[in-house]
This record gives sequence, C-alpha cells and structure tokens, in this order.
Amino acid sequence: MLRKKECVAMLLAGGQGSRLYALTNNIAKPAVAFGAKYRIIDFPLSNCINSGIDTVGVLTQYEPLELNEYIGNGQPWDLDRAFGGVHILSPYQAKKKQSWFEGTANAIYQNMHFMKKYNPDYVLILSGDHIYKMDYAAMLRAHKATGADCTIAAIEVPMKEAPRFGILNTNADGTIYEFEEKPKVPKSNLASMGIYIFTAEKLFKYLEEDEANPNSSKDFGKDILPTMLAAGEKMFSYRFKGYWKDVGTISSLWESNMDLLGADPAFDVSSNDWKIHSRNPLAPPEYVGEKAVIENALVALGCEIEGTVQNSVLASNVIVEEGAVVRDSVIMAGTVVKAGAVVDYSIIDENVTIEKGATVGEPKAKGVGIAVLGRGITVAEGASVAGGKILDKDYKGE
Repeated sequence: MLRKKECVAMLLAGGQGSRLYALTNNIAKPAVAFGAKYRIIDFPLSNCINSGIDTVGVLTQYEPLELNEYIGNGQPWDLDRAFGGVHILSPYQAKKKQSWFEGTANAIYQNMHFMKKYNPDYVLILSGDHIYKMDYAAMLRAHKATGADCTIAAIEVPMKEAPRFGILNTNADGTIYEFEEKPKVPKSNLASMGIYIFTAEKLFKYLEEDEANPNSSKDFGKDILPTMLAAGEKMFSYRFKGYWKDVGTISSLWESNMDLLGADPAFDVSSNDWKIHSRNPLAPPEYVGEKAVIENALVALGCEIEGTVQNSVLASNVIVEEGAVVRDSVIMAGTVVKAGAVVDYSIIDENVTIEKGATVGEPKAKGVGIAVLGRGITVAEGASVAGGKILDKDYKGE
C-alpha cells in the first residue's frame, strides 16, 4: 500500500526581503535573526511540528546558503524523519524548461512532484516571514468540517491598516464571497495572513490550469484564489485571534522584537506550552559586570555586559563594554559595542563592531527613524551614525 501523509506543508521562503535593506543583503528574509535566539523561520517550522505536521517543503531561491545550513537535517524542530521531515526545495532546471520561481503559485507548481510523493489529502501553504504561534491542526479540522476546497487564515486588523493587506469579505458562516487585493477603500478589516489549506486534488488542478495560462502572474493572491472563487469553489475564512506580525519591514521587525519585553509581553516566546524550537549556537552563560545596568531587556547566552542595556534585545555573544549604552535596540549575535559608544533606537546585524565613543542612531523620542547597520561592518571610533540611516559598509563618519 502506498505510504501517505494526510497533510504536507509548503513553506515559501525564497523572498529577497528588500524592505529589510541591509539586513537581507546576503541572506534570505526567513534567516534573519529574531528575539535574541531565534530566526524568523523558526516560527512556522515550530508551528508545523507542534501541530503534528511532520512533512515540510521549504522553497528557497534568494541567497539560500545560510538558510539551508541553518535548517540542516531539521533535527532542532524534530523534523529529521525517514519518511517526511523537512526538505529544502530550490529552483532547478527540468526537462520542461522550468528554472527560477516566477511567483508563489509557480513555486508550488514546480514542486508538485514533492507533494505528490506523499499522496496528501491536504496541502498547507505558509509564508516564511511572519512571527506567530498557530495550531494548524485546528485550522485543518475546520477545513474538513466545512468541506472547503480552500481555507484562508485571516486576522482582524485596524481599518486604517486594511489597505496594506489582501482583504476577505465573508458571509456570516465564514464563506468568502469576495477578495480585495490591497483595496483603497476596504469593505472589511479581515486580512489574509497568507496561510492557506487546500484540498490537494483541487490545488493541483488549479496550479496546472494557472501554469498553462500565459496571462497569469503565477500568484496565489492575484490568480489562484480569485479563479477558484469565480469558479464557485467552497472557500472559507479561518479567524485567528492570537499574536501575528508580518516582519517584512524594518519598523515591524523592531516592533515585534520589542513585543517580547516586559513582565507581561505582548508575545511570549518563553512558554513551553507551544515551544518555539531553534538551532541555538553553543555559548557560555552570559556575564554581567559589577557596574552593568540591565533594564527591561532580553540577553542571550554568551553576552558580556559591563555597560548599560535598556529596553533592548541582545542575541548571543554580544559584548557591551563598560561605559557603553544600548537603548531601544535590537543587537544581533557577535556584535561588539565598545567603551563609551552609544546605540539608540537601532537594529544592528551580526558581527558588527562599534568602536569607542561612536554613536549609532538617535533617541526614539526624536522620531527620526530606526538606524540599521548591516552585518560585519565597523563604525569607526568617534563616528556618528544619524537616526534612520541604513549602512551596509564600514563607516568612518561624514
């Protein structure tokens, strides 16, 4: 008898993440560090295994090397399986000329052989750039209970933000009667989260038809979903009420990191009831000097703090020397803030060196924007990086 999986997940992780600027110059957006010890992709992968979905295809394209190395054999997420597990799916040259993924739908279409290998009843489509905890098994149960051909996870957003999203207009029973892609004047505030469950047979049918359409942009939101709706397929919304953040911009990435702070954080990653797994680096316990001041901060293993850290998130092996100050900032692994340096309202990528007396960013109250330093660069002694400035090369000052 043919072995099968009830549900296979396909995780779209090939985006360039251009709105993260210097942070994604050399890595894919889902590989960007988050919350002191995670990467963005940890959240959908952890959601999968916590939901009982143990077969995940990760579709990569832009700068995939670091993401591939990070995922490895999937062991940190319990996805190292003999049948199933996690698989990296990169574009390849096939007999029928397929190569680069042309859109979200085309990316899934090019990997239909992977899905069909497991003979699934259902396919879960995920994005690799969201921070949230979600039980996909509950969504799948709802999909089966309604007899839907497609179920779309949705969340209510403030009406003023609705024009940024794909909006679902639904009947009282949750059936979808209209899509609006980033409408100027939305009819509702129910936004698509980019999480879909399809009955596999229907998904394969519409992917094949879409691929054969020369006028299609090969996109789920623009092509597959509207076509299914127009054809009268049963499509339902699934309302999600927990924390969810699209971290595709500098401001949203900073905000989501800040949401981890405080005695009662907006988003709690430390609870074990829905554990977020990650491939943690080997590091000794953090060291806090006698003169150090740490207030409302997350400080990961391996950090050495002798200065002041306030309202900030520090990843592993960050050094803050005596007399240095870090405020309202996200500091990624291996960065060194030397004596007398001040970092305000910034995101600092991995392995950055901020030399003595340098300043990066300006106090948040000034409202000048978040300063961003790309990985591996050095800010020279005494140099000043203005608030809102984005750098991806060594900086000696104006």
